[in-house]
Amino acid sequence: MIRIGLCTEVSLATTVADTGIDFIEENIQRLLMPRADAAAFAANLALVKSSPLPVTAANAFLPGDLKCVGPDVDWDGLLHYGAVAFARAQQVGIRTMVIGSGASRQVPAGWSVSAADEQFSELLRHYAPLADNHGVTIVVEALNRGECNYINSLAEGAAIVKAVAHPAVQLLTDIYHMLREDEPASEITTHAAMIRHAHIAERAERTAPGIAGDDFSAYFTALSHMRYRSAIAIEARMGADLKGETALAVTTIRAAWEQAQRP
Repeated sequence: MIRIGLCTEVSLATTVADTGIDFIEENIQRLLMPRADAAAFAANLALVKSSPLPVTAANAFLPGDLKCVGPDVDWDGLLHYGAVAFARAQQVGIRTMVIGSGASRQVPAGWSVSAADEQFSELLRHYAPLADNHGVTIVVEALNRGECNYINSLAEGAAIVKAVAHPAVQLLTDIYHMLREDEPASEITTHAAMIRHAHIAERAERTAPGIAGDDFSAYFTALSHMRYRSAIAIEARMGADLKGETALAVTTIRAAWEQAQRP
């Protein structure tokens, strides 16, 4: 059975604990606090340890002011930030870290995509052994053009993964971003060997599955055919009824997943 997570604060885990959610996907900057000292992080670690749901994944890797492409890359800052983040991830029990970080990787005017590719790949080559040493897999996320101008498709993300060529750097498929980019489900099949994590939300308003009634069947069928056995996290703009919307999303995803398993 597919594991379903919710991208939210660990402090809200109690609210959604009985909705069928299997894990929480947290925010790296908020939870791991790579720029703060160990004492500040200790309070968050205590929250995780008392949570009714495990925190096994995290996103929002790099802050916007810590550029990873362009003329103003702070390599020492990036490497220190990553080292702290991976070490704390292991303490928390995080096994998957998503690197979307649209503001950090936004390619500035006058900077070439090929130069950005070299920089981003080089950063991940440095991060890969650090992540591996702490039992973490980094997954590269393609973002829609409304959020970032760099790595907007699974194919572009896959090219980075191939360039890094390390088992600790793999690919995320985000069905919301794929829908926004009119990216066909067949791209999941094309890049199946690299996909280790998934995100989902509805296309128009980034609502949770089941709210607008989006049809995800083609994407779920593609994941099913590749024998995907990892996890899918709901990364949506949740309304006031967090528990109700989460329960609806879990029911919707499970029903669609079961349908995709049928011959």
